[in-house]
Amino acid sequence: MIFLYALATFVLSFGLVPVFLGLLRMFGFYTIVEERRCHVYVLFGKTVAVIDEPGLHILLFKLGLKAPIVRWLGRLYVLDMRIDQQYLRSQPVNSEEGAPMGIGIWYEMFISDPVAFLFKNADPRGSLSANVSNSTVRCLSNLKLADMLQNRHAMSQTVRTEVSPQSHEWGYKLGSVYIRKVHFRDVQMIGQIQEKVVNRLRQVTSSIKQDGANQVSIITSTAERQAAVEFAKAAAMRPRIVGEALNQVAADPDVEAAMFEILEIQKIIEGKARITLIPENSAILPELLASAASRIPEPPIRPPLQKGAGTS
Repeated sequence: MIFLYALATFVLSFGLVPVFLGLLRMFGFYTIVEERRCHVYVLFGKTVAVIDEPGLHILLFKLGLKAPIVRWLGRLYVLDMRIDQQYLRSQPVNSEEGAPMGIGIWYEMFISDPVAFLFKNADPRGSLSANVSNSTVRCLSNLKLADMLQNRHAMSQTVRTEVSPQSHEWGYKLGSVYIRKVHFRDVQMIGQIQEKVVNRLRQVTSSIKQDGANQVSIITSTAERQAAVEFAKAAAMRPRIVGEALNQVAADPDVEAAMFEILEIQKIIEGKARITLIPENSAILPELLASAASRIPEPPIRPPLQKGAGTS
């Protein structure tokens, strides 16, 4: 018995109740409005109700006796009230200097008046897009090229101020407007600008290199001048030091004679002259030695061997 009650409850809860609620909704006794949706009820060409608050709504309290027949003899429009976005690419404008420019504009829009959106314009989205495009061309033409490339925020505000009143009459409200892209439309002009930029970069690079070379030359010449001054000072100091040392040596005659004798002997040893010691009281011996030395041939000088050369 308990099982039968449970089965009946299950059937009523998951079978008959949804069917009953569906019939009530089909006959227009209530409706459910989702988040960011709007229901517009039209009967015999007249708008009888606009419901834009999300939740469960009893149509008898809002439409009265029209609620049962509006779903059969009238029409229900369900509108999406969420924010939508659109991007218009390369709108043609000319700068004050005559340069053909293209402007890409991005904007947001949402439905502000459901009745005007449905009945005042057959294509409000297309009309808004055309209005934004025309306002962009009309308001942003003949601006200076520098302002087009730099002041995008002011340009966006100008277009939004121009479009908003007209779009609100069609039930659309314009949200944020932003100029995303400003570019040149003439391919030949783009090539000329690129060539000028490349040439300017080359000039700047050459100027930087030349400036660096000049700085290096200045530093090098300064260092060489300072080095020459120091070398000259060092060269002048050496004779002074040697002269002071010789003065100190010359103060003692014995030390001076011994030093010059040592220097003379050292120069004789370092030289290549041949020394012959002749005893005293030798009258004819020096002449014989001199004649014999003149007849002895000098040994040939052999060139030094190069590294890596073999001997034969």
